[in-house]
Formats: sequence, structure tokens, C-alpha cells
Amino acid sequence: MDGKSCLMLIVLSILWGGSFFFTEIALVDLPPFTLVLCRVAMASLILWWVVLLRNVPIPRDPKFWGAIAVMGALNNLVPFSLIVWGQTHIASGLAAILNGTTPLFTIIIAHIATDTEKLNLRKAAGVLIGFAGVLVVIGMPEAKTSAATDLLSTLAPCAVLLAAISYGCAGVYGRRFSSTSPILTAAGMTSASSLMLIPLAAVVDTPWHLPVPSPTTIMAVLGIAALSTALAYILYFAILKRAGASNLLLVTFLIPVSAILLGVGFLGETLLPQHIAGMGVIGVGLAVIDGRLVKRLRRET
Repeated sequence: MDGKSCLMLIVLSILWGGSFFFTEIALVDLPPFTLVLCRVAMASLILWWVVLLRNVPIPRDPKFWGAIAVMGALNNLVPFSLIVWGQTHIASGLAAILNGTTPLFTIIIAHIATDTEKLNLRKAAGVLIGFAGVLVVIGMPEAKTSAATDLLSTLAPCAVLLAAISYGCAGVYGRRFSSTSPILTAAGMTSASSLMLIPLAAVVDTPWHLPVPSPTTIMAVLGIAALSTALAYILYFAILKRAGASNLLLVTFLIPVSAILLGVGFLGETLLPQHIAGMGVIGVGLAVIDGRLVKRLRRET
């Protein structure tokens, strides 16, 4: 990649890593479903503004919008809700580390669901190494409460892993939109997930009974919607067009680092040595899957 693409990749990792940071702040005043609804609803408004600004054609085929609704559930509704709930019981940095397993699940799902992306020996080895890192991470989950045996704190890492599985399903399912404008797909996803979240937030959270959020919470919601969702989607697709999917995969290595630095630096979070070690093992697995480092080592030897 050229220097501009590298800079864009770093900015994207900060934006997506910042989503865990903003979530941690907003959860002080807002319950999970309400927070996720605010995130996707505000992001959809921004993305539709971009769609209209660029005069992107809007399809009228009901089948297209049905597929968009499925994509919105897989890529927004399910993973966002699981991660936000998980962050009510574990640190943002730990949630980001576990979320970094998304490529591992994507490869497995693609192997099962497609005929063109089967596992080879190198990818299988990378997946096994990555899951070994997951076992290291969740071996000693970090609870925010003093009760280390709290069931919810034990289940929270599993919720984030389920979110990664949902992202993996979205990655495979979303390939049917390859000929659709990426901004239109993003706008449609966030709008569909917003509509699905309205009844969930109303029934579960009853947001009209909540106190008025603090200015800090409002700024965090604006940050996660405008920066970590709308702007991040636009930057994601710009990098994809400029540098390709293989180089874009590198952001997976950077997101946990950004989230950990923000959590430790501004939220006073701490991670256990097992979490850092597990992140390293997951990173090795992702590097093996990526393959470029392995090929370079082979050339040098």
C-alpha cells in the first residue's frame, strides 16, 4: 500500500476501535438496545445524505430490500447488540480483542457456504492458532464487578464471540451486493436495523422512562454514530477500492490496539496478562491466514 492508504487504514482502526470506547462511555446512561438504536439511526441519516448527495440510484425491487434487511440484522442488529451487552460486563479492550476473531469465523463460514473459498492447510492452521488465542483470552475473563464467578461476566465474552460469528455470516452473505453501491448498502443496512431495533428498545428498555442523558453521553453517541459508523463505512469502502480486500484485512490487527489504548488511557481500564497474550496468539493466527508474512519468510529462507 502507498502512504495515503496506510494512513487511511490507521484512521479506520481508530474509528472502529473508538466504537468500543464510545460504547463504554454511553452505557453509563443508556441501556444496550437504546444505545444501538441511536447509533444506527443517526448513522443512517448521515449515510442517506451521502447517497442523495452522490445521486446514487435507489432500487425499487422488494427482493433487494429484503436482502438488505437480512444484511442489516447480521451486520448491525445482532453484533452491535451483543457487543454492547457484553461491554456491560467486560472491558472495552477485551471486547475488541474477541471481536478481532471475525476473520476466523468468516473463513469457516465461507468454507461451509461457498464452493470457491475452501480451507487450505495454511488457513486451517491459522484458524486453529487463532482459536487457541481465544481460549487463552477467555480462560480468565475480567469482570467489572467484584464477583469473579458472576455468570453474566462469564457469558459476556461468549456474546462478543457470537457477534463475531454474525459478522462472519454478514461477510459471506454480503457478497451478493458486490454490484451495488457500497454507500447505498450501508445506508440500507443501518435503516433496516433501525426499524428492527425500535420495537426491541421500546419493549426491553422503555427509553421514555430513562433520565435525560448527560452531555458526555450525548457526545459519545454522536461519536459512535457519526465517526465509528457512518464515517467508518465511507472510509472502509474507500480503502477497499484503493488498496483491495487483502490489505483491508490488516485493520483487524489494529482495532484491538486502538481500543486498548483508548480504554487504558482514558477509561482507566486494565487487562490481564492472559488477555494480551491471547491477543498476540490471535494475531499470529490472522497473520498465517493472511499469508503474506509466511511467504516473505519463505523467500528470505
